[in-house]
Amino acid sequence: MSAPETAAPQAPEEARVQRGLKGVHFARSGISDIDGRAGELRYRGYSIHDLAEHATFEEICHLMLAGDLPTAAQLAQVKAGLAENRVLRPQMRDLLASLRDAHPMTVLRTAVSAFGAYDPASDDRSPAALVTKGIALTSQAATLVAAHHRLRRGLDPIEPDTSLSHAASFLHLLSGERPSAEAGRLMDIDLILHAEHGANASSFAARVVAATGADFYAAMTAAVGALSGPAHGGAAEDVMRMVREIGDPDQAAAYVRRQRDAREPIMGFGHRVYRVEDPRARHLRSRAEALSREKGDPRWFAVLQAVVEAMRPYSRLGVNVNVDFYAGVIYHLQGIPQDLFVPVFALGRIPGWTAHIAEQVEDDILIRPLTTYSGEGPRAYQPVAERG
Repeated sequence: MSAPETAAPQAPEEARVQRGLKGVHFARSGISDIDGRAGELRYRGYSIHDLAEHATFEEICHLMLAGDLPTAAQLAQVKAGLAENRVLRPQMRDLLASLRDAHPMTVLRTAVSAFGAYDPASDDRSPAALVTKGIALTSQAATLVAAHHRLRRGLDPIEPDTSLSHAASFLHLLSGERPSAEAGRLMDIDLILHAEHGANASSFAARVVAATGADFYAAMTAAVGALSGPAHGGAAEDVMRMVREIGDPDQAAAYVRRQRDAREPIMGFGHRVYRVEDPRARHLRSRAEALSREKGDPRWFAVLQAVVEAMRPYSRLGVNVNVDFYAGVIYHLQGIPQDLFVPVFALGRIPGWTAHIAEQVEDDILIRPLTTYSGEGPRAYQPVAERG
């Protein structure tokens, strides 16, 4: 009598890998809503178009941190919180001086981490504490970036003017000159447009760290580190490099052809989420044009528009202008050095990062995805003398 047949062991079904977590939803969030196909962005239900046209960055801070636009009394409280945190702390000045020759993003990342060492309540992750920390860091980060820039040029940091808006104050701290109302408003709009954008790499990094129970500053440091990567925050710098390389509007079409033939990207085009034009781009386009005229330097904007025209045939493929396309030229015309472009992005994003940290702390679950193993099968250990 033969032995009964046994079924051969089946290999476990291979898990479907979503590289880069593309299309994976890991949480519910009430912070921002992005419709990539329609080209729509809302902060807590409010259209980015309404906010960019009518709101101030101080209002956006409250919207991110408290969940709604502020009353007059609440707005005054936000402004006071930002103003009182503008003064550069002596120990932070010493740190900035020691990092005088480092890249501004490296300095910002290091300073954010160090900032936590001077907060006696760094471990307090209560909702009220996170709002206080978010406002303080939003203000202090702008001071840090501006102060480091001045120190590396051999200049003393500027004493802050608490009567200025947050955006105008940053420009003042950077240059030593009070900006025009138009320049201050343009920076205000730029910060609004960069305040939040869903589960991008930096916001996700902040949430991963916050989910471990780490403090606010650890999560913020992770966010700044993620933003420093050229695949995330460096697009505005890259656009300005591209514009300089093209040099003249008449050369834009040839440049685009060369890049496309070489399968190289056109900086400032395409987005992981949007299949149509980034809804934030329109608010910078019109203002970049106006600023170009105001500064008497229309060439850079003309180059941008020539690139847009050359790229028009590719829009049907979902390759459209994103928010960074016009930002670099605006920063350049504002006198902001190229290596400060990403730090300026970070200054706008701190309220959004704070909102994600708070949301993750409330959710209180460790983020622990899996990987599908693709290495060697089971192997026996061999003593070193027996290895060939």
